[in-house]
Amino acid sequence: MDFIYLLQSFFLGIVEGLTEFLPISSTGHLILFGDLLHFSSGDSKVFEVVIQLGAILAVCVLYREKIIQLVKGILGRQAEDINFAIAVLIAFFPAVVLGLTVVGPIKHLLFTPTVVAIALIVGGFIILAVERKHLASDTEEFTRISWKQALGVGLAQCVAMIPGTSRSAATIIGGMFAGLSRKAATEFSFFLAIPTMLGATAYDLLKHRNDLSLAQIDSIAVGFVAAFISALFVIKPLVRFVASHSLNVFAWYRIILGAVILGILQFVK
Repeated sequence: MDFIYLLQSFFLGIVEGLTEFLPISSTGHLILFGDLLHFSSGDSKVFEVVIQLGAILAVCVLYREKIIQLVKGILGRQAEDINFAIAVLIAFFPAVVLGLTVVGPIKHLLFTPTVVAIALIVGGFIILAVERKHLASDTEEFTRISWKQALGVGLAQCVAMIPGTSRSAATIIGGMFAGLSRKAATEFSFFLAIPTMLGATAYDLLKHRNDLSLAQIDSIAVGFVAAFISALFVIKPLVRFVASHSLNVFAWYRIILGAVILGILQFVK
């Protein structure tokens, strides 16, 4: 067992947990730091996908009461809970369709520092533009999202398949355009992450189950635990922050980081 490799996995797990729900792209940061550390997760990139499940587990833990309430409501045939569950599935569906058709080429062609840097910069300017619009909202509680709004968020989530875009940024901005408050859009983004990342993880593990080595399994386990623990410290503060602040600070972080990366890449060449 390579201790340095596991230490790198632990560090990348922390990066994943800290960035998964921030609109700055966790996958992009994993690619960047992985490249910096010369960390090789294999051509399938299973590590980057599966450790995100640790961050999703943190959501399940922190929102366990609402999840249990939702399940009880569905079993008890409560209309509001059933409608919300359907909304989550509607938002989830576009990613399923697109993911099954293009996820392979995306991993092969776009998982590079250059693509990440460009996506960070473009996404940052989009966030700044959206915040300047001061979009009106008519839905303050995320559980009251309509099916039409959910579809809009789901379509926005598909854009996040480009590394560096950020699933969180895409779904939060998509939700705001659909009429959700910033806080409601953020919390719905958390819930949508549950089926999205569970599905992505299950698909990747099933597809590449015969390619995984013992070292990869160990590194995934370490990264998973690190992502879970670090995500626990991010989720609630993020919700409190976006409830009363704009996303501009994240936009400028993206733009500056992307510009620095492009500069470094040009210097290295």
